[in-house]
Amino acid sequence: MSAEEEVRKASENFYTALNKMANGDSGAMAEAWLHSDTVTAMHPIGGRSVGWVEVAESFARVAEIASDGAIALKDQMIEVAGDMAYETGTEAGAMKLGGHAATIDQRVTNIYRKRLGGWTMVHHHVDPSPSMHEVMAKLLASGG
Repeated sequence: MSAEEEVRKASENFYTALNKMANGDSGAMAEAWLHSDTVTAMHPIGGRSVGWVEVAESFARVAEIASDGAIALKDQMIEVAGDMAYETGTEAGAMKLGGHAATIDQRVTNIYRKRLGGWTMVHHHVDPSPSMHEVMAKLLASGG
């Protein structure tokens, strides 16, 4: 299998985990990410998480209020350079946060690193989502 195919498989694993998170279960994220103090995530609801513990907690918090999610990566492009690779595309789909529908249609950049166990996510950056910000504002206003 070529390095690009290996990264594509790592991406599939991440998006499987992301879809589980969008349906209330963030546990699969542990297999998709490198467990390091240097990993980072910048989510569509805002903020930046640094380090595996913080990244895992950020996905777990969303999973607590997420349901009915389906997220797909569109227009995927992968570039591999040694033990690092990046992927760009568009995340598209929908989910509910606290029972409120939110659409997903943002640009994404993912960075992977090759370690002994294979390729794992080290950075996930999604554009801010106006739809998700609107839902989060409703949830904050209602105390939920």
